[in-house]
Amino acid sequence: MIVPPPKQLVRLPGSFTIGGATAVRTGSGAAQAVHLLRGYLRPYGVALPPSPDGDVVLAVNPALGHLGAEGYELRVDQGGVRLRAAAPAGLLHGVQSLRQLLPVEPTGPIALPCLEVQDVPAFPWRGAMLDVARHFMPIAFLHRFVDLLALHKLTVLHLHLTDDQGWRMPVPGYPKLTEVGGWRAESMIGPAGSTRFDASPHGGAYTTAELRGLVAYAAERGVTVMPEIEMPGHARAALAAYPQLGNFPDRHLPVWTSWGVSEEVFGVQESTMDFCRAVLEEVMDVFPSQHVHIGGDECPTAEWGRSPLALERVRSAGLPGPDALHGWFLGEISGFLLENGRTPVCWDEGGGAASLPRETTVMVWRDPVHGLEAARNGHPVIMTPWRSTYLDYPQTDAADELAGQPAGVVTLRDVYAQELPPPGWSPEEAALVLGTQAQLWTEFVPDPSHAEYLAFPRLCALAGNAWSGGDDWPGFLADMRRHEARLAALSVRHRPLGATG
Repeated sequence: MIVPPPKQLVRLPGSFTIGGATAVRTGSGAAQAVHLLRGYLRPYGVALPPSPDGDVVLAVNPALGHLGAEGYELRVDQGGVRLRAAAPAGLLHGVQSLRQLLPVEPTGPIALPCLEVQDVPAFPWRGAMLDVARHFMPIAFLHRFVDLLALHKLTVLHLHLTDDQGWRMPVPGYPKLTEVGGWRAESMIGPAGSTRFDASPHGGAYTTAELRGLVAYAAERGVTVMPEIEMPGHARAALAAYPQLGNFPDRHLPVWTSWGVSEEVFGVQESTMDFCRAVLEEVMDVFPSQHVHIGGDECPTAEWGRSPLALERVRSAGLPGPDALHGWFLGEISGFLLENGRTPVCWDEGGGAASLPRETTVMVWRDPVHGLEAARNGHPVIMTPWRSTYLDYPQTDAADELAGQPAGVVTLRDVYAQELPPPGWSPEEAALVLGTQAQLWTEFVPDPSHAEYLAFPRLCALAGNAWSGGDDWPGFLADMRRHEARLAALSVRHRPLGATG
């Protein structure tokens, strides 16, 4: 009935019908949630006008503190609807539950089933990463994606804005980042190492106004947009725009057209560090997210060993060798973000968790053991292991499946069954697990339709895992077979459940 399933749900006899005369009573702190609910009811021809005697009541009640910042209580009986929470975020989640109780098609009367719900998420971090660097996605799709995240009570859109193959965010004073770095001459066909290319230019960039608009749209739905600017590796697009940022400032490179990992990385001279700080200042101005992702993964160090500029930094910083520049770089940038009141996030290769400020959040994309290392160093961790959260891998090995990463399959059940926290962690280590998120890298994802297909229904499984716990696979499948009709009504391209079991 509701995906992800509530912590407690009790069916009551009867139904409550919402019609043209139904009004809403807006309690303290509920204006945003009421606005959102009206938007979802509009296609059904319901205006939900305000009234002090309204049968639909939404209110924030601090006495419900046991529900936390995101929990809510919902009661639908034959007399009306009562939605309460301790904080506005909880009301927004309750609105999404009400949305899923509406008829799938906006025709006829709205008869809500009577029920009582008390709902609290298992983990605070529930999100999805969308890579718009490998393949640019239009801003309209990002809005749609946000709305689909909110429908499933996923609250973080991690936006991967830069990589070797493209730079998508404008930065004042550096126009070539998008003019040059935002476009590549062609794209590789097939996996990394292929010798085939499509001979078609690809690129694009968002305006600052579009990004601010996305942030506002997401906030209205209880979703935070966390930006990611990759460094010190995955930097080829920036180096194509401004060669002086690299280890060999006189070298000119095009934006990379291949998949995989480029050997070219940012230099470590002070002018490059100033550039990174300037970029992050603009990022912090556009994105109010507490967390800012700085990448840190897959950073080859060979260039630093050959660069006089890098070797000078090794000497001046008293480092044991060029390889140590990885951790030094991320430590400097993490410190800059912390000084500005933000929390840095990096992937689990980020110079070794021990080299990072303790406040840095570590995203664990390899295996849980790397998360355990980070937790033992005191870092908050977000579990993103590729075997259960990487949606660029095919959903099945069936012949009709769309192309994806070639090294494996990530099934719906793989996503649902991720163990949070991982087994064997001590209570202190487990307490540092903030939650999980899905990753949708786009080397093999040329357009929004393909992205939606890879995301759904697996994002529903991730939502079930992060909100409710992945411990009722038969129940989840039964809920999804009903929920699939709603996905279809929203024109969400997805792999049909079929005989999944």
